[in-house]
Amino acid sequence: MAFPLDPEWVAARKRMFGADAPPPPVIPVGDVKAVRTGIDTVHAMIDVAQPVPDDVTTTDFEVTSADGATILARWYVKDGSRPGSAVLHFHGGGVIASSVDLYHGRVARYVSDSGVPFLSVGYRLAPEFPHPKPVEDAYAALTWLAAHASELGVDPGRIAVMGDSGGGNLAAAVALWSRDRNGPAIARQILLYPMLDDRTSTPVPGMEDRIGDYNIIVTAWQALLGDAYGTADVSPYAAPARMTDATGMPPLFMEAVEIDPVRDEDIEYARRTQLAGVSTELHVHPAVPHGFEPIAYDSAVARRMMADRLRVIGAL
Repeated sequence: MAFPLDPEWVAARKRMFGADAPPPPVIPVGDVKAVRTGIDTVHAMIDVAQPVPDDVTTTDFEVTSADGATILARWYVKDGSRPGSAVLHFHGGGVIASSVDLYHGRVARYVSDSGVPFLSVGYRLAPEFPHPKPVEDAYAALTWLAAHASELGVDPGRIAVMGDSGGGNLAAAVALWSRDRNGPAIARQILLYPMLDDRTSTPVPGMEDRIGDYNIIVTAWQALLGDAYGTADVSPYAAPARMTDATGMPPLFMEAVEIDPVRDEDIEYARRTQLAGVSTELHVHPAVPHGFEPIAYDSAVARRMMADRLRVIGAL
């Protein structure tokens, strides 16, 4: 039996996409172009569904990655605020879609509501740039922010990494990468229903009708990993669920949602970090799917989620 759906989510989806809108088409595994088009279209709609704050100023910087490529890093600051802490943000989209621009409103709202500045990272996307390019870009942005902390008014010991879905993958991966390389300190991982385990490909009980979601996840992993997909050669810096020891990882704030192919891997990641002595906060929200809250932003579940996120960001 499928999990029940939160009625506020159902109503919000009808408002945005139309009461008579058919369910999303099931995209075949491997069709990156169709997945990217679908994600980008939805992200463009939801990013402007709420007002963009007028009290946030942005500045675009260029960051040089490990191979010499230049990536965008957009700095968001609330007018009149005194930074102190900062969040390094990675947009969602399965590491194959979306962009800094398509997350502009969402990031600006976090900054306006919390007073904490964000650096939003325009990492390169798979399959054009498979692993390790995205995590190398993420690490380049982390080291850039730490190196420029004083001029930005940031305490380098109060930098968090944050992302949803594919962006959550990169936030976890760069935390592991930096730990293992004695890189910049990270104050907290803020992971929102992150994509962590390439071995997630078969619907679990209650989600047999979500085959389209699984196809998207598999397509994303294949694009990111290439020939390594499905083998024992997958790096934990690409799939952080393959991390063998969580000791020394930054404190974790983890959100998972019930109707989501990545739910169980998120819960397991949080369990393992806690067992390794890492301070861990885990929330599992029932009756809602992956990425629902920018659509049903006025629902009770979404309001609870946002309150928790802002509490954690504000406490950095």
